[in-house]
Amino acid sequence: MINLTNLILEKKIIAICRGIYGNELLELAASLSRGGISLIEVTFDQSDPENLTKTAEAIEILNTHRPEMQAGAGTVINLAQLKAAKAAGAGFIISPNTDTAVISATKEFNLVSIPGAMTPSEIASASQAGADFVKLFPASQLGVGFIKAVLAPLNNIKLLATGGINDENLVDYLNAGCVGAGIGGNLCDKKLIAEKAFDKLEEIALRYTSQIG
Repeated sequence: MINLTNLILEKKIIAICRGIYGNELLELAASLSRGGISLIEVTFDQSDPENLTKTAEAIEILNTHRPEMQAGAGTVINLAQLKAAKAAGAGFIISPNTDTAVISATKEFNLVSIPGAMTPSEIASASQAGADFVKLFPASQLGVGFIKAVLAPLNNIKLLATGGINDENLVDYLNAGCVGAGIGGNLCDKKLIAEKAFDKLEEIALRYTSQIG
């Protein structure tokens, strides 16, 4: 069985997939895989009343047809979403916030817990609640100087930078002490997907993975 914590530490990049389903999701996952990315987050769209069903089905489809990709759930903000993600086969749970109930239940389900946090207090609280990683969000609004300052006293916590991370600043965040990053943007570009420009998406993925030594 794959150790997802170690895989995240090794691969460093989690692709953030928002509002992409069915065959388009499978094609996207294939192009990301060819580009060296092994982790994909399917987010719950909180504005969609069918988000439980759509996200669960997307994770199930990935597990069935793209087993080379490790699928997880993102924007998990309540226990209903967590349970749906777990039932669908998600391996990791990502949230935009620190919710100790979600963190605790995630660990009870033996899934990798990645809650979101911004302040030093939130980061420490998430870690103390059992998080495997803490998603620093929104990272680009805080900057690498903030990360270095926070990690000076909290250097036992594994931070994933998310929000505004791109192929031009990824290395800066890794050098600042983050162990990886969540990346949507051009990595899961809906315009390119609509144009079926999956070779281009593979090239973009390679731009990211080539920077990771």
